[in-house]
Amino acid sequence: MSSDKGYLEPFDYAEPRCLLCDEPFGAKVEVKPIPQDRVIAKMDELMSRRDYKGCERHLKYWLEEAILGNDKKGELLVRNEMVGHYRKTGEKENAFLSAEAALKLLDELDFEGSVSSGTTYLNIATAYNAFGEFEKAAECFEKAKGIYENSDSASPFLLAGLYNNMGLNFVSLEKFSEAYALYDKAIELLETIDNGALEIAITYLNIADALKIQKGFENAEIEIFDFLDKAFDCFDDERIERNGYYAFVCEKCAAGFSYYGFFYAADELNERAKKIYERA
Repeated sequence: MSSDKGYLEPFDYAEPRCLLCDEPFGAKVEVKPIPQDRVIAKMDELMSRRDYKGCERHLKYWLEEAILGNDKKGELLVRNEMVGHYRKTGEKENAFLSAEAALKLLDELDFEGSVSSGTTYLNIATAYNAFGEFEKAAECFEKAKGIYENSDSASPFLLAGLYNNMGLNFVSLEKFSEAYALYDKAIELLETIDNGALEIAITYLNIADALKIQKGFENAEIEIFDFLDKAFDCFDDERIERNGYYAFVCEKCAAGFSYYGFFYAADELNERAKKIYERA
C-alpha cells in the first residue's frame, strides 16, 4: 500500500538484506540500527487508518531488518509492537510467540530492571490478560510495577497505564479492592498530564465495569452512571489533539457507553472517530 505522500516506501516493496553478506569470516559483526522513531511513526499512521494488514507487514519487514542488522534493541522494539498488534487482532499464538522472543532479548541485552524491561513485561501482561491467562498476567504486571515504581525515568503516563491494566487483571481475579486502589492511583497521575483525559475516560469506564461485576448492575446503577458521565466529559477536554489516537479511543469507549444504554454518547463518539478517519 502506498503512503499518503503518493509514493511507495521501502517496506512496501524492498526485500530485507540478504543473509549472504560480504562480512569476512570471524569479523566483528556490525550493528546496523533500524530507525526506531520512523518505525513507530509509520505504525501510528497505519493504526490511524485501521490498516492491520499493513501494520503486520510493516512490523515483519523491520523485524527482518533488525535481525539481519544484528540490532537487538531494534528487534526488542519490534517484538514489543508485535505483542500489542497481535493482541489487538486476537492472534493468541503469534502474540505469545512474540512475547517469548521479547523476554529472550531482555536476557541477551541484560536489560532486566530497566524501563525497557518494564515496558516489555507490561505489554506481555496485557496480552496474557486479553487471552484469559490472568495468573501469568499478574506475575508480569508485578514485575513491571516493581521496575516502574523504582525508576526515575518512568513517566506518569507509563505508570498510570500500568495501574490501569493491572486493575483490569485484578477485576478478572475478583480482587476488587486492589483494582479500585490502582484505578485511583492512575487517575491521580493522569490528572497531572495535559493529554491524560482520554486515559482518565478509559479508567472511569473500567471502574463502571468493575462495579457491575462486583455488585451487579441494579445495585450499582447510580454509581455506574456517574462514572459514565465523567468519562464522556473527558472527550471534550480542549487540551486533547483530535488525531488518530483520539478516534481509536472514541471507538473503543463507544462500545462501553452503548452497553450501558448511553446511546447518544456512543453515537457521538463514533461520529467523531468517523470524521477523523475520513480526513486521514
